[in-house]
Amino acid sequence: MRRGVLVAAGVLTGGVFGLAWWVHRFGLRDDAGSADALVVLGARVLPGGVPSGALVARVEQAAALYHRGVAPWLLLSGGVGAQAPSEARVMLGLAVEAGVPASACVLEEESRSTEDNARFSVRVLRERGARRVVVVSDPYHLLRARQCFRREGLEVATSPAPIAGRMRAVDRCYWTVREAFALLLRPRLLLARAPGGGADGPAGG
Repeated sequence: MRRGVLVAAGVLTGGVFGLAWWVHRFGLRDDAGSADALVVLGARVLPGGVPSGALVARVEQAAALYHRGVAPWLLLSGGVGAQAPSEARVMLGLAVEAGVPASACVLEEESRSTEDNARFSVRVLRERGARRVVVVSDPYHLLRARQCFRREGLEVATSPAPIAGRMRAVDRCYWTVREAFALLLRPRLLLARAPGGGADGPAGG
């Protein structure tokens, strides 16, 4: 009995750290190409409506892609968390400061999770005829984010926001392992494939 428990624990540990390695490797890639829209996923808003470092970095990355001509508009996705206003509303201010016209930004202010980001964003995207998107978030978040958007039937590329200088290695390790646990608890999410059922697996491009 004890041996069986140890074996099960070993398998679980191996699975988590194997997935963590996958999450890390995936987050190093930037496969942003021509798309219908850029989707920027929200992050924490600090007291007084001050954007967190993650929020700033994500919007700056999306703005750079916009100025490169990757997509003609941004969907800013994030509801109200512990602090008002909504993450999307704060991102709008940052995007305008980065030179993105307000007319090129659309807000999704209902979501409270990555699954919500995908579910609520897809409504707006479909209304505007968007089928291929580039999702922008922190590197460790991108694999799960891509799978959530794929599950909604979108063609998804990803682009990581820089984290150098704003996140310690130990914190990045924590969030990477946390993402691995989240994926391990949702095996069906890992199986979400690109529209058309292409041969690339969950970590494929």
